[in-house]
Amino acid sequence: MTADADARLVWSAIAEPADREAGWLAARLGHVAALAWVREAMRDPVGATVTLADEPARVDKVLASLGRWTPRLDAARPDDLRERAARVGARIVVPGTPGWPRELDDLGECAPHALWVRGEADLATAWTRSVAIVGSRASTAYGEHVAAEVAAVAAEREIAVVSGGAYGIDAAAHRGALAAGGTTVAVLAGGVDRLYPAGNAALLARVIASGAVVSEQPPGFAPHRQRFLSRNRLIGAARVTVVVEAARRSGALSTAEHAIALHRSLAAVPGPVTSAASAGCHWAVRERGATLLSAPADLLELVLPLGDALDEEPGGASAGGGPEFRTRAERQVYGAIPRRGAPADAVAIAAGLTGKEAREALGALARRRLVRLDAGLWARADGARSP
Repeated sequence: MTADADARLVWSAIAEPADREAGWLAARLGHVAALAWVREAMRDPVGATVTLADEPARVDKVLASLGRWTPRLDAARPDDLRERAARVGARIVVPGTPGWPRELDDLGECAPHALWVRGEADLATAWTRSVAIVGSRASTAYGEHVAAEVAAVAAEREIAVVSGGAYGIDAAAHRGALAAGGTTVAVLAGGVDRLYPAGNAALLARVIASGAVVSEQPPGFAPHRQRFLSRNRLIGAARVTVVVEAARRSGALSTAEHAIALHRSLAAVPGPVTSAASAGCHWAVRERGATLLSAPADLLELVLPLGDALDEEPGGASAGGGPEFRTRAERQVYGAIPRRGAPADAVAIAAGLTGKEAREALGALARRRLVRLDAGLWARADGARSP
């Protein structure tokens, strides 16, 4: 690695996420020189001040920050940090190397110094065409169903699903993307060596296998409350953020605020007016101008380029033509089958049906040769017509 990359690793270990003083100093001097300045300031604070004398207000804040950074310096040797990553199969991505998501540069002084990644997903591609799906940990069955369905719709169109790996809406979003065979990225509040929460460890292992688990801090750092709030800015840097369920006071709304600050699109899912779990969503629509997501497919208009959001009618059907359906479930599963096919469970999620309902409808369509099962994937039969 280059000297700049090594310095970035050190900064990711000595400064907390979203530390504005660290970000300002690194932007002003460069990561290598900023690190040298810290070491010089430890020996001669007055002399170090001269280097930044033209901005005295910021210098005072940076000098005050030394007490946060210097105690961690001895344990932040680049070789040791890389060894920690290697032990858990993590790779390191920094600006200027393949895979760095340029969208994170929009965070300015609060941009991460480096990313620690488990999983092979290309983060640059993921963030460029992405949707963040966030919401309450104490979610309802309705919220989890909608989160999974929105994620499945995104995955079908090769839109990466970004979330935080937490219980509730986050987990439902990751599961929905995985079930549809898509890419999903979990941004953790601690090191990637600790899949947190422990109850989602198996899910996060699946995310690693087909997407990525990401942290801006090296392995060995524990998830703390402030780190959960800080990591939300990385999630909010996705192209679109969808709040599925959120109480009026909710961490998910902090992600929404980051999305607004970054001039990203924000959408919210409506719920019952009597539901406290949806109060934050309604507030986002009313007070923050969030787009009301009336159906999962509405997401495509926000993420995809103009003119690319809408598919042709299923199977090329037009008014007066195409398959005829005997039940509503048949119509739903047929419309939910992606072009490349999908397992029955993924079709059920996208269609908004139970697994049993989807399998029964797929079976009925298969008997009429409207769909076919090939290597475990359901697909529409080419040129199918109902008898």
